[in-house]
Amino acid sequence: MLVVMQALATEEQVRAVCQKIESLGYRAHSMPGAQRTAIGITGNQGEVEPGALEEMPGVQEVIRVTKAYKLVSRDTKPDNTIIKFPGSAVTIGGRDLAIIAGPCGIESRDQAFTIAERVARAGAQFFRGGAYKPRTSPYSFQGLGEEGLKIMAEIRDRFGLLIVTEAVDYESLALVDQYADVIQIGARNMQNFSLLKRAGRAHKPVLLKRGISATLEEFLMAAEYIMSEGNYNIVLCERGVRTFADHTRNTLDLSIVPAVQRLSHLPILVDPSHGTGKRNKVTPLSRAAVAVGADGLIVEVHNDPDRALSDGMQSLFPDQFDALMAQVRQIAAVLGRGVPASNHVRAEATSSAD
Repeated sequence: MLVVMQALATEEQVRAVCQKIESLGYRAHSMPGAQRTAIGITGNQGEVEPGALEEMPGVQEVIRVTKAYKLVSRDTKPDNTIIKFPGSAVTIGGRDLAIIAGPCGIESRDQAFTIAERVARAGAQFFRGGAYKPRTSPYSFQGLGEEGLKIMAEIRDRFGLLIVTEAVDYESLALVDQYADVIQIGARNMQNFSLLKRAGRAHKPVLLKRGISATLEEFLMAAEYIMSEGNYNIVLCERGVRTFADHTRNTLDLSIVPAVQRLSHLPILVDPSHGTGKRNKVTPLSRAAVAVGADGLIVEVHNDPDRALSDGMQSLFPDQFDALMAQVRQIAAVLGRGVPASNHVRAEATSSAD
């Protein structure tokens, strides 16, 4: 069920409705919109009796949400969700595209800082890097753990980049929540429901990657698990699905971008690195992702990909990332969107003004 408040409903009236819902044994999820606030109701096994809520001050109507996913649906929140970060002008889901770039894994401090300097200069707002690496082989590089998180925290301080990194279990999620700005839930864990619930109780936004064979509804239902626990700052990410194709690591399903945007208010990014697995396909698929309306990109960049400890074949060289950013800016402008200037450009502009 969904309670739609009147446009001029006060915060006190919204709070009273939430308290009433909780007194009935359900959970209330208040979602302010541009025009009015909607309050989602979860925890009910059947239809909620609307009479007790319809007559409350400030309530416009009580409607039934028929979709299995309620809180992530546009029925609940017609306006696009824009993820904001305290103390930063960077957003995900707004007019500007969110550009996340960095290596697959944090291998050393020197490696991470070298890449961070280049992607910041090119215009990325987020630095991605794996401190915990769920690998197919138990003998492959598994990441540096908390040491990698500390390196990324230094990168945030040095370059002003927000940090995106993956949590693979309860223990790592607690640490990622402490160090990072965005908690990534990888494709392998998209239906790890206990981990999704734990992420829903975390303090940071969650970037949820689509599973390797997940349908659109399964993808949205995974996000619903997170949101039902009270974390409404969720970013979806298409990273390719497994098909019969053997010319690419995965099949990047760009059609899911407009499909998600029709059904859900959540922002959606595209990962062309995992989506293709091949360096020469990353740039053209990045261009296509921006053209189809994605809210941003997450791209793997490495200063020496031939010696990378993971995913070197799909990582761009820094010069290739520079070229990609120039092309993305041109495509974004056609769609009325933008990519912020690099940290270096902003710093120089401020210096000149002084």
